[in-house]
Amino acid sequence: MDIRPRRSLLYMPGTNARAHEKARTLPADGLIFDLEDSVAPEEKQNARDRISETVKGGGFGAREIAARINGLESTFWRDDLAGLAALPLDALVLPKVSGAKDIAIVSAAMRETGFTARTRLWVMIETPRAVLDIAAIAACADDKTSPLSLFILGTNDIARETHARMVKGRAPMLSWISQCVLAARAYGLSILDSVYNDIKDIEGFRAECEQGRDLGMDGKTLIHPGQIAPANEIFAPPAHEIEDAQKIVAAFELPENAAKGVINLGGRMVERLHLEMARRILSVAAAISSAASSAG
Repeated sequence: MDIRPRRSLLYMPGTNARAHEKARTLPADGLIFDLEDSVAPEEKQNARDRISETVKGGGFGAREIAARINGLESTFWRDDLAGLAALPLDALVLPKVSGAKDIAIVSAAMRETGFTARTRLWVMIETPRAVLDIAAIAACADDKTSPLSLFILGTNDIARETHARMVKGRAPMLSWISQCVLAARAYGLSILDSVYNDIKDIEGFRAECEQGRDLGMDGKTLIHPGQIAPANEIFAPPAHEIEDAQKIVAAFELPENAAKGVINLGGRMVERLHLEMARRILSVAAAISSAASSAG
């Protein structure tokens, strides 16, 4: 799994040139330019042109740049691929995936259209069928020709299709969310949490970020710049975790501990699995620091 900060991925309407320009200065880890829900059918080509102009203009530093295409049930997605293939995109986002076959269809179409290996495929898990087939969808990452690298949860659509209530704490959906996290990690994929709809409810947003972090997700997709700072804070390793990770790594690097599977660290039993976890925390912290330096 690639280690790079994905604490905050902000959706940007494909037709909003002013928002595109502002995006170059926002501290989000990534941007998702949208061709789907936020763009009316008659504006699809205009949105493709706007996104192309914006991405070719550069100036985004270390931020990941993705574009969300229209779903396979639409008549627009092939035109989306054709309009985006020449761009230096980090990822395409495919909405409303229903099964592993969708990954195969889009992966083949990306190759045929001329996308390079640089552009990965991120898929949105936002239907009951996708949740039921989540392990098979994730297993597509084992195919060396597949660009699949990341899941994005879409709980709004899941709620619409299942009739589950959107309540604080997301209790009706926690089992579904956890299945997606498990499948992602089993096949080396990253995973991002769904958007939070109430942009004025920062405390509720923070609570949902904390829940997503604790469930094992890498970050959150966002709909407003005001959500960036809290997401960046919550999905970054806190100082005490970084300090503890440094102590664990240092302890195992001592000559007397080099061959040990378990050591005593300040009265606490620490195993090599904790060493792996510590190294990942330090890698994430280093990636965040590097991205911040690039942005500055």
